[in-house]
Amino acid sequence: MARIMRTRADQNARLMGMTRAQWVILAWVEMRPGLSQNELAALVEVEPITVGRLVDRLEARGILERRNDPRDRRIRRLHLTSAAAPVLEQIQAYRTSLNEQFADILGQPALTALTEALAKIKSHLVEEPATSRKLG
Repeated sequence: MARIMRTRADQNARLMGMTRAQWVILAWVEMRPGLSQNELAALVEVEPITVGRLVDRLEARGILERRNDPRDRRIRRLHLTSAAAPVLEQIQAYRTSLNEQFADILGQPALTALTEALAKIKSHLVEEPATSRKLG
């Protein structure tokens, strides 16, 4: 299911002349303005060089900008520009459409229960140290 959802998101992003990876970058910078590229790379679980290339493309489009960190001149902080607003609106419209489709298929109570169950599982897996898991 995750693969199908990624494929659909890729297709929708392409309609806007973008990639799903660029969407992810924009979403994180919207949630956490001022992230460094290294912080962003850790959040999206890719190498910093990969984030750097994505940021280069978004910066060239005028959607994102790098600003100097006032405390450490080696760090550049990522911020959205006003040109990002229409892109973020389209991304949100896509997310809303997905949620509506899921609610139509499952019904809102079941969708809420599923979302809560998945969040609980994720929380448990994140909190549980890998060394404490039993194999087999």
